[in-house]
Amino acid sequence: MKAAPFVRLALWTLVAAFVLWPDLFAPLLRPLAPDGMPVIYDRARLADLTLWHLGLVVAAIIPSALLATALAILVTRPSGAEFLPLARALGGFGQTFPPVAVLALAVPVVGFGAWPTLIALFLYGLLPVLENALAGLSGVPRAVMLAADGMGMTPRQRLWRVELPLAAPLMVEGVRISTVIAISTAAIGSTVAAPGLGEVIIAGLNANNLAFVVQGGLLTAALALIVHDALGLAAHALKAHRRVTVAG
Repeated sequence: MKAAPFVRLALWTLVAAFVLWPDLFAPLLRPLAPDGMPVIYDRARLADLTLWHLGLVVAAIIPSALLATALAILVTRPSGAEFLPLARALGGFGQTFPPVAVLALAVPVVGFGAWPTLIALFLYGLLPVLENALAGLSGVPRAVMLAADGMGMTPRQRLWRVELPLAAPLMVEGVRISTVIAISTAAIGSTVAAPGLGEVIIAGLNANNLAFVVQGGLLTAALALIVHDALGLAAHALKAHRRVTVAG
């Protein structure tokens, strides 16, 4: 456990160095590149592609998480409980189709570029956040709810001051799962001309350049690990705060 912060710092530093100064790593990748072909992807800056990749993920996951959380709040209220099956059906809809199928269906409607990928990531992000939000809101201790009512809180005050803060750790775990899935899935968006690290992988496959494939794949995996770790730290902090709140 004591080594974890050092491993985390080393990974973050290594990824930042590779994104900003990829030529430093060319000697390591040179054996993987065919003779006469570039070792480091040179059709776009890796830093720009990384930012585009993360931008697509953030642009899709934020509205997806907001919608899933709103649905969870709705169906955990007495007035909206009857919509629970519909909410779960909507959340599961995105998991029904493979990402490639979503891209294929979206391209004729919105064209090539970032939009088909955003749609696929949005749909894929709904279910984990929805299910975790439902579990978190449903798992608020009954004694805490009664105490909030005894203090004279309105339903809205109880939601914002009690239920959401206590459900937050599980909700962050849902966002964590959705974001990691989105980082991996966003790579296939390059098949429909969405900017991102998938562009490097596809270029490597087309040119039979394993160096491109490795750097695109490793960067995508490293981003997923970093985001998974960062959101895990956030969830852990919220769990610690929840224990203090419930104990108080």
